[in-house]
Amino acid sequence: MLELRGVDAFYGRIQALRGVSIDVGQGEVVALIGS
Repeated sequence: MLELRGVDAFYGRIQALRGVSIDVGQGEVVALIGS
């Protein structure tokens, strides 16, 4: 299992993700897509 909690990501000064949390169980496929 993969677990992410409170993930923040920036591209330069632009905040792309704020406080993202994801749980991925065995055999599951998850995609985070944005523009």
